[in-house]
Amino acid sequence: MRILAVIPARAGSKGIPNKNIRIIGGHPLIYYAIRNALESQYITDVVVSTDSPQVKIIASQMGAKVRWRDKSLCGDEVTLDSVIYDAVDRTVDWDYVVTMQPTSPTLKVATLDRALGYAVENDLDTLISAINAPHLSWGEKDGKKVPNYTQRLNRQYLPPCYMETGAFVISKASAVTPKSRIGEKVDVYEVPQEESQDVDTFSDLLSVAAAFETKKVAIYVNGNNKRGIGHIYRALELADEFYSKPDIYYDINQTDPKVFGTTTHNLIPVNGIAELFDRCRQEQYGIFINDILTTSIDYMIGLRSVLPDAKIVNFEDDGEGILKADLVFNALYSEESLPQVKAGEQYYISSKTFMFYEPIKIRENVQRVIISFGGADPQNYSDRLLKMISKEEYRQYHFVVVLGRAKQNVDELMQYNSFENIEVLYDVANMPELMTSCDIGITSRGRTGYELCMLGIPSIAMAQNKREEKHGFVCNENGFTYIGLDPDDEVIESTLKMYLGLSQGSRQRFQDKLLSHDLRGGRKRVMGLINSI
Repeated sequence: MRILAVIPARAGSKGIPNKNIRIIGGHPLIYYAIRNALESQYITDVVVSTDSPQVKIIASQMGAKVRWRDKSLCGDEVTLDSVIYDAVDRTVDWDYVVTMQPTSPTLKVATLDRALGYAVENDLDTLISAINAPHLSWGEKDGKKVPNYTQRLNRQYLPPCYMETGAFVISKASAVTPKSRIGEKVDVYEVPQEESQDVDTFSDLLSVAAAFETKKVAIYVNGNNKRGIGHIYRALELADEFYSKPDIYYDINQTDPKVFGTTTHNLIPVNGIAELFDRCRQEQYGIFINDILTTSIDYMIGLRSVLPDAKIVNFEDDGEGILKADLVFNALYSEESLPQVKAGEQYYISSKTFMFYEPIKIRENVQRVIISFGGADPQNYSDRLLKMISKEEYRQYHFVVVLGRAKQNVDELMQYNSFENIEVLYDVANMPELMTSCDIGITSRGRTGYELCMLGIPSIAMAQNKREEKHGFVCNENGFTYIGLDPDDEVIESTLKMYLGLSQGSRQRFQDKLLSHDLRGGRKRVMGLINSI
């Protein structure tokens, strides 16, 4: 079977001067159409129809034939049909002629070949690339604007509406004439949205350039009762910052998928590191993010071996694996031991919802207390506090106790809702709203401490484990009252009583210290560094 690809590329583009030879993604725009045609398993011959010396050089260097286009075929009024007909060598008995426009650089050769196979198998006279883009639209009839639909429906329930793209028109050779390439048996072939971009305007050019610069991203994250699930929250926040949908991997032996909540991000379970590496070898990510606490040298070497070209970014990592990372963010620590390590509060990534809330106003007296130990609370501080505050002496204060997704014995603790002044909530979505209704807080040294700090809420803090003892930000110097790892009940209770009795001025001084830290710009700093590597 002989199949000819014709790529029309004249020099005189008026909308975007020199459009076909502009460098996009490291190559001239026309490069992508020529490459796809040359790499196709169906196309046997490739010819570029042009009046541009630069296009001629590019096509010849790549191994395509060139049909020099006569001036009579270069005007704005000339149809593409006549250009394609002119480029077809009629001494050859072609089976199909494929028109491939250089203005569709995002098309992949695999999609082109599937379309060619579909046309051949179904004996089509013509197959046109298209996207299915149903929308509520209007037309005109008898001088009036009228709807092109009979019933207003959400887009996903509208009937198909296929819009042509410039990616390809596959025609039987017999259907190609100076006036047409459309035969009797016609169909459209739906191409993926990301492969459908046509470059007609400078906005299109910018969009395509961004598409080529966008790296494929993966995030590997784990969270559970012992480890906490702040890593999960951060991974989901990071995923929203990319102009693509990252693959988010988690180990089924370490992480219950329920801790991700109701996200629509692409969650992929793996059964151990070997399966993770197999998936990475297949996908070849451009950016790979680890949010799994300490990494080892062996793990990082293995990851490098399957992703040799990827940029690897680690979060909250104090292991030897940081030696093999391109970038490490340790917002909870202050020491930058290596050039690639970025440590300190300026790299904290706040939840988006907290960005919309202002710090609290310090009231004359303490009325409400928020108690939250993150997603897991392995030390069961919530249990201990609930037992304390259920005493009669605390009835004048209102306590809001928030239990996270990974907290155990939740049903047991929910029984404390029987007390009028105690409100026990599970996995809430309105944390900033709850926090800003309170006057003081009690928390651990993880993500929640940063959130209380952003809102200027004077807080007592305690560590969940030895690792949290190393978290330097939630400390006395920064405006918290830190009472250590697993403090005695009498220490917790005496500190609580002290906070409940603090004057307005004392709490204001605590707030002033808390608000002296810039925790709202971390997202921008982190993404700027990731995008620059």
